[in-house]
Amino acid sequence: MKNKITLSMISVALISSLHAEQDITLAPIEVISATKTAQLLKDVTSDINVITSQEIEEKHYSTVAEALNSISGISFTNNGGLGKTTSVSVRGFDSKRVLVLIDGIRYNDITGLSGAPFSDLMINDIEQIEVVKGAQSGVWGADATAGVINIITKGSKKGLHASTTAEAGSFNTKKYGALVSYKDDNYYVKIDSQKITTDGFSAQAPRGEDIKKYEKDGYTNTTSNFKAGLNLDQSNKVDLSHTIIDSYTEYDGYKDPNGNLYSTTKNSFSQINFNHVDSFNKVDIYAKKSLFERNYPQGYTKAYNGDIGEYGLKSNIPYAERSFVVVGADYKIFEHKNELNEKYNNKGVFLTNNNKFDGFTGGKTILTESIRSDMYDSFNDKITGKLGLKHMNEKIEGLITSANIGTAYNVPTLYNLYDPMYGNSNLNPENTQSYDVTIGYNDFKITYFNSDVTDMIDYDFTTSRYSNIAGKSKLQGYELEYSTNITTAFVANANYTLLDAKNSDNKVLARKPQKSIKAGIDYYVSENLHFGLNGEYVGKRFEKDDEQGMQTGEYGIANFVANYDINKNFQTYMKVDNLTNRYFQVVDGYATASRSGYIGMKALF
Repeated sequence: MKNKITLSMISVALISSLHAEQDITLAPIEVISATKTAQLLKDVTSDINVITSQEIEEKHYSTVAEALNSISGISFTNNGGLGKTTSVSVRGFDSKRVLVLIDGIRYNDITGLSGAPFSDLMINDIEQIEVVKGAQSGVWGADATAGVINIITKGSKKGLHASTTAEAGSFNTKKYGALVSYKDDNYYVKIDSQKITTDGFSAQAPRGEDIKKYEKDGYTNTTSNFKAGLNLDQSNKVDLSHTIIDSYTEYDGYKDPNGNLYSTTKNSFSQINFNHVDSFNKVDIYAKKSLFERNYPQGYTKAYNGDIGEYGLKSNIPYAERSFVVVGADYKIFEHKNELNEKYNNKGVFLTNNNKFDGFTGGKTILTESIRSDMYDSFNDKITGKLGLKHMNEKIEGLITSANIGTAYNVPTLYNLYDPMYGNSNLNPENTQSYDVTIGYNDFKITYFNSDVTDMIDYDFTTSRYSNIAGKSKLQGYELEYSTNITTAFVANANYTLLDAKNSDNKVLARKPQKSIKAGIDYYVSENLHFGLNGEYVGKRFEKDDEQGMQTGEYGIANFVANYDINKNFQTYMKVDNLTNRYFQVVDGYATASRSGYIGMKALF
């Protein structure tokens, strides 16, 4: 029997449920990051990618950065293996210019320089990852210059459920976890925890040398998540969540492959939300807390203790036949709890309007407008906006066009402002204007994107402090995506990114691949057996601006995975990363993993 598969051009990895000779219709995907309210993916005007739990469970990624790297326009660098400093680049923008959320709670560390600490984001019980590209400050406020990444953890299913997972492999890596949940008509509760440990390999190694010559730099991470909710009545409910990330990392000092330094982190992310629904609107009143605690007992004399408190409300009001408006306000306090008690606060109000109507050529047109006003006690006030248009042509079936334009800004971190050696209390936010245009036809889409950044915050070698750099930085390029169901058993996908990212001196930005190609093919042998092969080619990339320093690109790697379901309650898998044992470095002087293999299992109860 011919399979019935609905492939999203936005998300190329929704085929993990595909079984040969079986009818399957994939459930529509809902996203919340584009407008701060739930929408069907097909109704979103923004350029958005979604990584589903099916893809995560099929590919068996270890980290969120690995999963994100499957998307066009995204790359990442890592300073020496699991748990080491990791930076994710979105359309040429560094991590500090991407707003990262866990269940809607801010994950950007206000006390550091790199934004979200991706090094500690393991794949742990994730329902989906939403990546909204382009300027999003009109919806989310500060730090959404390149876009928003929202990591949504799994909820509870009706009844009592439990599962356990275990994995072991190269570098003495072990991963194990457990989950239990219960849900009925009145309440739900879910608890899960996962631990990963590895001996790793030397974080640093001079280019071309065998990493086995040097000491190993290990890593341990325990991530736990709790969710609960109570239905007070048919119109009112309360939800709460709490996530803890506790890690220990060994690393090497500057140009010291046999270094013996370590650091610890303990971060937590909490929220409580009251939801009311009536015939007029849907209201959310919420409080959120992000706590960051980083310690470097051997390398630094002080700890970093960040605290972000957020309080707000929003209302989703439907009107007319297919329209809605989201309106709300929030208040945030950003604080570094040290002896100087560095902090600032932000008050914001926002509004998003969405209309769906019959458009020209007999198709459907969606229009989204967002505006936000932010008031700071330490910076100038900001007004940002976003406009999106999407048209689905009915005369040419499968043809979709969309365009988005927006403004955004990034605020200095508390480190940028107040560090005794490098800080500059006179810093102002940097400003960005961006737009993208997309044309899609059936299984193919192409996007052009363009961003201009002024007053970029960067280290100024002339003053030896962080400064607003004069001039305009420009980041532009193309993304091509293709996915297709070749036969009832074969699914293929590929994407290509061409990036032209230059600073205010018109020099190519460091550590950004100018070209990248990613491709994969999945073979579903039977209802129980699946093989997958995926790979990536990274084009020209240099360690320093203006194509200076070491070349760290122009290489290709491939990965293999096999999944076998013994029965409906017991699943096994194996994977091999860097299948061809390719030697490469993504950051000069920092090691990467050689060929490595892993086996694992999952039991459902």
